[in-house]
Amino acid sequence: MSRALIGLLVLVPALALSACRGTDSSPTPPVTTTGEPSMTLKLHSADFAHDGPMPRELSCEGTDMSPALAWSGVPDGTKSLALIIDDPDAPDPAAPKMTWVHWVLFDIPPTVTALPRDAGRGSLPEGTRVGKNDWKRADYGGPCPPTGRHRYFHKLYALDTMLNLTEPTKAELEQAMRGHILAQGELVGTYQKGDR
Repeated sequence: MSRALIGLLVLVPALALSACRGTDSSPTPPVTTTGEPSMTLKLHSADFAHDGPMPRELSCEGTDMSPALAWSGVPDGTKSLALIIDDPDAPDPAAPKMTWVHWVLFDIPPTVTALPRDAGRGSLPEGTRVGKNDWKRADYGGPCPPTGRHRYFHKLYALDTMLNLTEPTKAELEQAMRGHILAQGELVGTYQKGDR
C-alpha cells in the first residue's frame, strides 16, 4: 500500500471527527470551580414550574414566604448543601444593572432533601446557617420587582466541606465554595407585580 494511500486513510477519519465536533450542539455540562464536570442536582418546587410564574404569597405583595423546594441527586461525599436565590434582572429586565440577592443558606445537612414552604421563618433543618441578602438581613426576602417581569434563580450546590462562616454575603459564600462544588442544580421562577 502506498504512503499516499495510508496518509489518506488516516486523514479522512480525522477530518470527519473534527467536522462532527464542530457541529456538536449538545450543552456543556456544569463545571465546578476545579474545572471538572459536575453531576447535576435536580431541583424543583411544588409552588411553581421551571420558568413559570411564582405565586403572590412568596412575594412582597403577599406574605413573603420562602418557596417549597425539593431536590435529588446529591452525590456521595457531600458534606453540606448551599442555596442561593437571586434576581439578575434588577432593577428593570429591559436594562438590568445588578443581581439582587434574596436568600443565602449554607451548611444544610446532606441528608436533607427538601425545604417546606415558609422554612425561612424558623423551620430550617438543624445546623443550617443563613447568610445576608441584599436587604442586609439574614433571612428570606421574596420577589419585589420595581418594574417588569423578573427571573428568580434558585441555585443549589453540593459541597465536599462544611463552611465556617458567619452571615456571609453571596459573594463571600461563593468565594468559600470555590473548589468544593461536587454538583449543582438550578430552578428559575418569574414574578411581576400584580401576579396572582
